[in-house]
Amino acid sequence: PLAPSQMPLLVNPWDIVLCTSGTLIACENALVVLVIWQNPALRAPMFLLIGSLALADLLAGLGLVLHFTCAYLLRSEAAQLLTVGLVVASFSASVFSLLAITIDRYLSLYYALTYNSERTAAFTYTMLVLLWGLSLCLGLLPVTGVNCLAEEATCSVVRPLTKNNVAVLSVSFLLLFGLMLQLYVQICKIVMRHAHQIALQHHFLAATPHYVTTRKGVSTLAIILGTFAACWMPFTVYSLIADYTYPPLYTYATLVPATYNSVINPVIYAFRNQEIQKALWLVCCGCVPASVAHRARTPSDV
Repeated sequence: PLAPSQMPLLVNPWDIVLCTSGTLIACENALVVLVIWQNPALRAPMFLLIGSLALADLLAGLGLVLHFTCAYLLRSEAAQLLTVGLVVASFSASVFSLLAITIDRYLSLYYALTYNSERTAAFTYTMLVLLWGLSLCLGLLPVTGVNCLAEEATCSVVRPLTKNNVAVLSVSFLLLFGLMLQLYVQICKIVMRHAHQIALQHHFLAATPHYVTTRKGVSTLAIILGTFAACWMPFTVYSLIADYTYPPLYTYATLVPATYNSVINPVIYAFRNQEIQKALWLVCCGCVPASVAHRARTPSDV
């Protein structure tokens, strides 16, 4: 008889979908990382956080591709543990980076006069060190023995992660989502208050256009938060209530949309940014269209 590593293995179509998503995620975010890395002008705290988000999503995409390779080509449990750890650390860093970007946006509005200071840069570096350090610790858990390979009854919906491990990740996500929701509510209040003050200063003569752009800004915030929740909430809730006995189909059906958040992140946070748009145009064609170079910043860019 053939050894287990020599037996033919059928490829799960869902794994192909995850691998394809990982490839798209890696390519898309590699472009953002490259642009920010090569452009010295993109060194403000905001761009460092966007770069952190893109790097985390890039590693997540590579992790999905490597996990597919290890599962179907190497068939090594040790290699799969490493790739699962990479995926957990990367997606954790991605979510933490989203929270850091939200905090940065809130501080840039609440402390508008002192935002561009050395204190802000130091705070940004501190956030980056903490979020990547915590993400690395979470990713190392499966590798250092916190897995269910020895006892299948402790497995979660994502093997080889334990039920307790996934529960901690899910509860942490819900807490982070609640904090982001609160921060975005405060951002909306600040934006609306600023719009009202500008309208009073201009005696309502130019208030209508500004209120239109302000509503666009609030709508943008709602889209950002709604997209984040729509991608991650199904898997978060399902992983809390389910275990390894549930059909794998349900796990794939909730996990695949979660990976799409890393596909959407560059569109929301990077490609909409005017400075990154200019850098992309310079990289692609060596020029910047006048419509991009002279576009005014509006509240919808929040």
